[in-house]
Amino acid sequence: MSSALVCAWRSETDGRCQLSKVIYTNNIIGKLLSSKLLRKWEFHRIVLTAEEIISKTPRGWMEQPVSITQIEDIHIIGHKSAGQKYCLRIILPGFYLLLQFPSDYSRLQWFHSITWMRNRQRFEKVLRKCRRPEVMIKEVINMVEYVLHTPLQEPQVWNFPLEIVSEILHEQYDLLPKPFLENLFVALGPLLEVKQPSPELCEFFSKHCRNSPRSKVILEMFTPAVKKILKHNTDFGKYPRMRVFVQDYVMALNCQNDGVGIVCNFVRSMHGTKVGDCPFPRVLNNVVSVCLAGVYSLFEGYGRSEDKEEITTKEADFLCCLECYLKMLETMTEFDDWRHSVGLLLQSIPFSDQVLIHPLFRRSLNVILLRVATDDRCEVHQTLLALRDGKDGWFEIFCPGGICCDDDGELFAIMLEKLIGCCCRRKKFLKGIGKLTGALMLLALRENRAAIEALCCMLEFDTIELNETKYQAVAALRSTEVGRKLYAKLCERLIALKELQQKGGPRKLSLPSRSTDADLARLLSTGSFGNLECLSLAFTHVTSACAYELIKLPSLRYLNLWATQFGDHGVQTISEHLHRLQVLNLCETPVTDKGLLCLSSLKQLRKLNLNSTALTADTFEGLKEKLPALQECDIRYTDAWDSL
Repeated sequence: MSSALVCAWRSETDGRCQLSKVIYTNNIIGKLLSSKLLRKWEFHRIVLTAEEIISKTPRGWMEQPVSITQIEDIHIIGHKSAGQKYCLRIILPGFYLLLQFPSDYSRLQWFHSITWMRNRQRFEKVLRKCRRPEVMIKEVINMVEYVLHTPLQEPQVWNFPLEIVSEILHEQYDLLPKPFLENLFVALGPLLEVKQPSPELCEFFSKHCRNSPRSKVILEMFTPAVKKILKHNTDFGKYPRMRVFVQDYVMALNCQNDGVGIVCNFVRSMHGTKVGDCPFPRVLNNVVSVCLAGVYSLFEGYGRSEDKEEITTKEADFLCCLECYLKMLETMTEFDDWRHSVGLLLQSIPFSDQVLIHPLFRRSLNVILLRVATDDRCEVHQTLLALRDGKDGWFEIFCPGGICCDDDGELFAIMLEKLIGCCCRRKKFLKGIGKLTGALMLLALRENRAAIEALCCMLEFDTIELNETKYQAVAALRSTEVGRKLYAKLCERLIALKELQQKGGPRKLSLPSRSTDADLARLLSTGSFGNLECLSLAFTHVTSACAYELIKLPSLRYLNLWATQFGDHGVQTISEHLHRLQVLNLCETPVTDKGLLCLSSLKQLRKLNLNSTALTADTFEGLKEKLPALQECDIRYTDAWDSL
């Protein structure tokens, strides 16, 4: 099979050559004229088609095309016996043609191309006229064997057996017995390991999966074809029959003994490795597409029948199929490298309310989202949030009272704990969940710590608009012991913040190198810094964590973070609070486009230093448009600078 993967030659269908015609004759004069010394050579530009060899300069020996069916034999001859170099002999009835090419490579290309056309015509003629199943199977086996081992290794050669078999099946599918179909698919098996089936052939494979789901052919022969499709397909929208074939294949696997287990193992085999990343980047998107399309098609005709007995039968089949697709999604979230992509693909909630309220769907969805919610990577658990403002995400629809909440908010509390404890203790997020304040107060009354912390943060950042709602939140906090303790600490922080923001203190401040986040916090707790306008933390060891101290400085206009570990999360936080900032130095910090895009909210920013950061050209152009006051921006040693 390895020989089929080596592209030794490409077919040639258009080229220049010298041509001579030698007629078989017993006449002495004819033999003399056909001798090596007296042969007449003509220059032609020949074209090879599926039916004949044509000259674009039709004259002399090539005034009439040469039919492929007339060729009795073709072989390479040495220059010694021909009197010329790089020649082919094409034997025809009563004469033969000598074709001389400019190089040995060109001669071999033409030899293999003409040989392929001859065999192609022979296979097609036999298969179209054959009526005996055993002869047809034998011929398909020979054709596949020839295609896999011919030196011409290119798509048009591999596609031919699939195309001719597709046409035969289209014409005779309903008349062919099942054993013959299985033998036919087995005959195509070696080719399907190196070439994915055509959309037309997928249609017949789908029929076989639906009509004979427990056939051995499905496991043995269709599996390589399905794997090929999942690894290499780029768009099921262009080839919907391929997707339908994969769906029917999955359903056929589900009909085997321990069907769900077989399907899950198939998904694991597509990942390829238990540890590390999947080497096939297209697999996940294709498998998720199959699952989503399968779920959609199941619910499309769900509950339309009026016959009670038919409804009972359909319900059992429906639940079996739905469980299969959901288990596939669950299996995909077992892998760390796939979990983020699964979250992104499901972030838009591509399901109708009818799907979301189904008990089996909700149970499986809980498992999937729990794995996403408990993943420590920010990019993973942030997929629980809505894609854009004004649209609900998984976080919202699983809150108490939401359409998917059937566990008294347990999963919602887990999501909230991860988000509020990691990357979402930010003003934007807290404002966004203002509509969930009632649900948070309910969980706070039940002593849920994540909800209590969220309410404290909302009070601290003043994101609750109505005073009445604030009083209710405080009452909810005071109703439990944990809430009272955290609310007391909140009051202490607010008192300290008020003292810190009182007018007074220095206008400029620089911390020595090697200062840490803790050092900055201790310094700001020593007195009032309401007048502090200029703060330099250059070459210190501060990180994004110090952003929660920086946002307490209301008068800050100049901030120098040169060569610190202040990253995206810190930039996002200060962008929400320090709206008076006019000068910001982020030179040699680990910030990326993700954090830098948030700087667009600092409308008073005049000077910005992004030297030696991961700034890209698109982000730089976006910042220039959204920062009207920006006068100076250092982008040296960035991708944006390289693109200028």
